[in-house]
Amino acid sequence: MGRETSRAPLVLTEDESHYFVELSQSRTAAVREVERAKILLAYARGEHLRSISKTVGVARDTVYKCVDKALAMGAAAGLRDLYHRPKEPVIGDDAKAWVTSIACTKPKDLGYAAELWTRSNLAKHVRSHCVEAGFPALGKAAKVTVQRILSENGLHPEKVRYYLERRDPEFDTKMREILVVYREVSFQLTLDFDEQTVVTVCVDEKPGVQAIASTAPDLPPVPGKHPTVARDHEYKRMGTVSILAALDLHDGHVIARVEDRHRSSEFILLLKDLDAYYPPGVTIRVVLDNHSAHISKETRKYLASRPGRFIYVHTPKHGSWLNLAENLFGKMARTFLKHIRVQSKAELKTRILQGIREMNEEPVVFTWTKFKALEEEAMSAN
Repeated sequence: MGRETSRAPLVLTEDESHYFVELSQSRTAAVREVERAKILLAYARGEHLRSISKTVGVARDTVYKCVDKALAMGAAAGLRDLYHRPKEPVIGDDAKAWVTSIACTKPKDLGYAAELWTRSNLAKHVRSHCVEAGFPALGKAAKVTVQRILSENGLHPEKVRYYLERRDPEFDTKMREILVVYREVSFQLTLDFDEQTVVTVCVDEKPGVQAIASTAPDLPPVPGKHPTVARDHEYKRMGTVSILAALDLHDGHVIARVEDRHRSSEFILLLKDLDAYYPPGVTIRVVLDNHSAHISKETRKYLASRPGRFIYVHTPKHGSWLNLAENLFGKMARTFLKHIRVQSKAELKTRILQGIREMNEEPVVFTWTKFKALEEEAMSAN
């Protein structure tokens, strides 16, 4: 029987004991961790170090190191190896920084044709220029070496993520103006007005709607054989049309035109449709973008002929997502415009107008619910 050890006893919590027992019986964990779990469990039960060495089948020095580490740093630390570096890395931090700087530079700026790096091209460039840059250790750098260096910094120079640059210095002001209009309309929807003096509509255009004709008839689904509609891959383009639409924010009614072109003359026709649809004493507040047709000389001339009838509320530049008419066009794209095939532009116009009539039969009121910017402004003012 071995002599008593002068080391302190090891006390395991209930959770640690349960974890160590599971680990000591594991067939998938690392062998060294299984052995260390057995050592610590045996030592916590009061067994002698020599008997632990024989039972587990490891050298006594291994038992001593494991127990001493657990007593000094905690039971969990006794399972793990301490971080150590037997020798200095061949590729130093300065070499890694150089590779990172190359990855953050576009290949075209270094004389290549490519716009973005691939791992192979980047590794090839590193190998070709490492000596003149003072990092000969990178002379045999493979693609995986470059990948590890980039992973340390979370870099993916082969990918592109798009963003929208803010080009309107008055973006916040115009956005708040739009949100104030939407909040006012939302408040009006909760009240019962006999007569409205101001109606708000969102106006926008969807250009380039293609009239596509099939070169062969579609095949309908067949139960038990073909679950979907079958369509030939070939098609014929018949031209494009533009949808000009105005969405009433109070009742969801849509007033729209389908035209071959989108110019001031077509936009004025939409304004005339709005003028004819609403009662004479009502002011029509129009939320729209800064398209040239909306502010052209011809359009301004028409607006001057109807003083007080229309009020413009412009969205910021590159802020068309603030226009609820975009939601309307999204609904069109998901419903009657989806997979549409026609034999002529005239048929496409008829189908679009029919789809809008169907939408007006069951109108949906589009509302804006995100007013965080206004709430933050009100809190800062208080």
